[in-house]
Amino acid sequence: MKIAVIGQSLFGQEVYCRLREEGHEVVGVFTVPDKDGKADPLGLQAEQDGVPVFKFPRWRAKGRALPDVVAQYQALGAELNVLPFCSQFIPMEVISAPRHGSIIYHPSLLPRHRGASAINWTLIHGDKKGGFTIFWADDGLDTGDLLLQKECEVLPDDTVSSLYNRFLFPEGVKGMVQAVKLIAEGKAPRLPQPEEGATYEGIQRKETARIDWDQPAEAIHNWIRGNDKVPGAWTEACGQKLTFFNSTLSTAGLEPEGEDLPIPGAHRPGVITKAGLILFGNDGRMGRMGASACPPRGSPGALMALPSQLLVKNIQLEDGKMIPAAHFFEKVESSALELTEEELGTAEAVRGAWKRILPSVPEVDESTDFFKSGAASVDVVRLVEEVKELCDGLELENEDVYMATTFGDFIQLLVRRLRGGDKETECAIDYVEKAVNKLTLRMPHQLFIGGTFVDAEGGKTYETINPTDGSALCQVSLAQVSDVDKAVAAAKDAFENGLWGKISARDRGRLLYRLAELMEQHQEELATIEALDAGAVYTLALKTHVGMSIQTFRYFAGWCDKIQGSTIPINQARPNRNLTMTRREPIGVCGIIIPWNYPLMMLSWKTAACLAAGNTVVIKPAQVTPLTALKFAELTLKAGIPKGVVNVLPGSGSLVGQRLSDHPDVRKIGFTGSTEVGKHIMKSCALSNVKKVSLELGGKSPLLIFADCDLGKAVQMGMSSVFFNKGENCIAAGRLFVEDSIHDQFVRRVVEEVGKMKIGNPLDRDTNHGPQNHLAHLQKLLEYCQRGVEEGATLVCGGKQVPRPGFFFEPTVFTDVQDHMFIAREESFGPIMIISRFADGDVDAVLTRANATEFGLASGVFTRDINKALYVSDKLEAGTVFVNTYNKTDVAAPFGGFKQSGFGKDLGEAALNEYLRVKTVTFEY
Repeated sequence: MKIAVIGQSLFGQEVYCRLREEGHEVVGVFTVPDKDGKADPLGLQAEQDGVPVFKFPRWRAKGRALPDVVAQYQALGAELNVLPFCSQFIPMEVISAPRHGSIIYHPSLLPRHRGASAINWTLIHGDKKGGFTIFWADDGLDTGDLLLQKECEVLPDDTVSSLYNRFLFPEGVKGMVQAVKLIAEGKAPRLPQPEEGATYEGIQRKETARIDWDQPAEAIHNWIRGNDKVPGAWTEACGQKLTFFNSTLSTAGLEPEGEDLPIPGAHRPGVITKAGLILFGNDGRMGRMGASACPPRGSPGALMALPSQLLVKNIQLEDGKMIPAAHFFEKVESSALELTEEELGTAEAVRGAWKRILPSVPEVDESTDFFKSGAASVDVVRLVEEVKELCDGLELENEDVYMATTFGDFIQLLVRRLRGGDKETECAIDYVEKAVNKLTLRMPHQLFIGGTFVDAEGGKTYETINPTDGSALCQVSLAQVSDVDKAVAAAKDAFENGLWGKISARDRGRLLYRLAELMEQHQEELATIEALDAGAVYTLALKTHVGMSIQTFRYFAGWCDKIQGSTIPINQARPNRNLTMTRREPIGVCGIIIPWNYPLMMLSWKTAACLAAGNTVVIKPAQVTPLTALKFAELTLKAGIPKGVVNVLPGSGSLVGQRLSDHPDVRKIGFTGSTEVGKHIMKSCALSNVKKVSLELGGKSPLLIFADCDLGKAVQMGMSSVFFNKGENCIAAGRLFVEDSIHDQFVRRVVEEVGKMKIGNPLDRDTNHGPQNHLAHLQKLLEYCQRGVEEGATLVCGGKQVPRPGFFFEPTVFTDVQDHMFIAREESFGPIMIISRFADGDVDAVLTRANATEFGLASGVFTRDINKALYVSDKLEAGTVFVNTYNKTDVAAPFGGFKQSGFGKDLGEAALNEYLRVKTVTFEY
C-alpha cells in the first residue's frame, strides 16, 4: 500500500521503519522544519532512505488549506495517511484525500483525555488503566471512529516517561503497524466513539502546573508525576519557585526526620530527609509542626503522628539547576575533581557527543547548557546511550542529565560515576581507623540501609571483641526491629522501582565484576579485619576467607546473562496452536543470615548468587563478626551497585534474624548456622508468608581412612579436615574412622604433627592456629572435652585453654571413642579430632556407623582402591564426598547437606535456583 507518513519524533521514525519492513511503500514523509539546525529523527531517516521529505512550517493560513502544499501532497498518490505523532493541524483536504483516509495514534483510551497532554492527564487523574487508541481521522478533535485500542496497568509511581517507554511507545508502534495491516486486508473496523465518559483537557503549561496543597497526598503525587519533566509541578518555598520531580508513594519505613521546608498553603511543612523531600496531603490528622519561614539548618521541628505522605527525590531550583531533594539545604560542592589523562580523553569524546547532539552550538565549553542550547527530551535519551557506548557500558539515568545540565557539571558527574561512586557518599562514612599489619584500616561500624551508613534506632551499640587478646575493637550499631523494617522497605523499593530491576542482566554482571575487583584491591584490608574480628589466621584469610569470596563474585557475575528459561512442547488446542515457555525470575527481597566462622566467605557464597539472580538483599552478619560485612557494604557503593540493593544489619539473631524470618515483604531466607536455629527459622518462614528458605546447618562429617591409603597424605589431609580454620569449619571431619591395622601409626603421626603447629597471633605469618572466635565458644569446647573424658574416651593431647590472653584452645586428639559417646554424636565446631577404630576389611560395618547420624553435610574416604572409593562414595549419606582429599570446595561445585544438615545449595549453577522462581507462560495462536 502507498502510504504518506505525517508526523515527527522517534515514535514516528520507528513506525515509518516498521511499515517499510512490512513491505509498504512510503511515498512521502511530512514532518516539522529543522530546529536550531537539527532535523527531526523521522525526516532524517527518510532522507537517508531517499524518500521524499516535506517540512512545511504550516498547512493552513487563516483557516484555509494552502493550495501549493495540498498540491505537493496530492502529487504523491498516497492511498493512506498514517499520523503516528503530529503536532501540526492537517487540513481536511489532506485528511480525506487518500482512498483509505487517515489514521491517527493517540496516547489515551478515547474518549477519555481527548486533546493534548493525554499522558499527563492519565496520571494526574490517577487512572488505574492507560493505553492508546488508533482512530480514523475526522474534522473533530480526537473524535473519529475507533480502529484499535490497547490498554495497560498504570503503576502507582509511573511517570510520563516510564509509561511511555514501557508501553505506549513499543506497543504503540506495533499497534500502528497492526492497524495498517488490518486496513490492507480490508478488516479494519470503524467503531463510533461513545460520548459517555468523554473528557477534554487542554495542554499542560508551566503557569497551570502549580501544586494545589488542599488535597490528599495521593492526588499531590499524581499531579507531580503527571507533570514530571514537562512542564514540571511547582510551588513557592523559601523565597523561590521550586519544581518537583520523581515522586513516589513508596515511603514504607521512612520517618519524617530532618529539616523542615515550610511551603505556603501546605497543611504541613515538607521535611528534607536523607531519602529526599517528604510532603504531606490534607488527609493526615497529625504531622510535623514547623515555622512559617525557612528555618536554619538543623532545626528539628516537633514530630507527631505520621500523616499520609509522599516522597520527592529531585528538586529544580529557580535558576534551572536540578539537585537531589536530600541536598536542598546543603552547600553546593565547590571543589572539582582533577581529571586523569584517561579521564580527559573521555571528556573530549563526550564533548564530541554534545557537538553532534547540539549542531547549532559553535563550541561546547564548560558553561554550555544542554537544554538552553536547544536539547529536548529525545536528546537526553540519545546522550545517555552515547555515554553508554563511549564509557564501557556505564548506565546513566535520564535524571543525571537533568541534574547536571552544563558540560562541566556533566563531566564531573560522569567521572564520579566512572570512579565507582560519589564523593559525598564516601565522606558520609564514619570510620573506625586502626593502624595494624602495616595498614591503616578504615572500618565502617554503623548499619547500612538504603545506601547510607546510619545509627541504629535509639543509637544502640555493642562492642565487637578481638579474640586474640579479648580487647574491644570498636562499638558497632546494634540493629532493632524498626531498623529491619527500614532495610526491607529500602530493598523492596530498590527491587520494584529502582535502577537494579531496569538494567540489563549483562550490566548487572558488570557491576558484580567491578565489586569483585574492588574486593581484590582491598583484599589485604579485608583479610586483616577477618583476623582481628574473627581470629582467622591472616594467610588463610587472604587465600580462603577473602580469596574465595572474590572468586565467588566473579563466578556469579558471569552467570547474570545466562539465566534462561525454556520452550516446552505441549498438546495443541486444535485447530489453534500453543506455545509454552518458562521464565526464571528473581524472587524479590531476600534475607541472608550468616555465621561467624567465615564471615565474608559465607556472605559471598549466598549474596553473589542472590544478586546475580536480580534480587535485593538484607544481610544479617553474625553479631560477633560484623566488620567485614560492613566493609563489604562500603565496597558495593564504590562499585556503583544502586542504593537499597544491599543492606547490612549487625545485631542479634533473636531480633534481626527473627524479624527477617517473619517479615511479610521478605520472600526468601538463606541461613547458615545450627540445626536448632534452622528449624526455628523454617517454622517462622512457613507461618509468616510461606517464604522460600535454604538451610546449611550442622554437621558431623565422617572421614573413613582405609589401610590401603597413602598414609602420609591421609595424615596431612586428616589434620586439615579437623584443624583447618581452627576447626571452625562447617564441613570439618567430626569423626575419623581409621582401619585397625594402621590406627596406632596414624594416631602417632597425627600427634607428631600437632606438636609442630604454632599457636599464636593470627597476623603473624608463621602462625598455624589462631584464637577461637569468641569466649562463649571457647568455653563450649572446654566443656565438650571434659565430657569426652568423663565418658571414657582417651585424651591423647590438648583439651585445654592456652595460658595466654585471648581465646586460644589447644589442638586436641581423642581416641577410643565409642559410638554411644556424646563426642561421637555431636559436633564440636572446634579443633578436636575424634578417632574411632574399625575392623580390617569391614567396609559395610563402618559405613553403617558413619551414616548413623542425623547430619549429612560432608564426608570423606582415603583409599587407593578405586572400586572401594566408588562404593563408599555411593553409600555415604552426605551432600559432599571427598575422595583422597578434603576441604576441596570450589565456586563452581554445588555445596549443601542432606538430612538435618539442611537443604538447598550454595555455589555452582544450582545456587541460582535458590534465588529464582520459575514462571510458565502459555500462548495460543
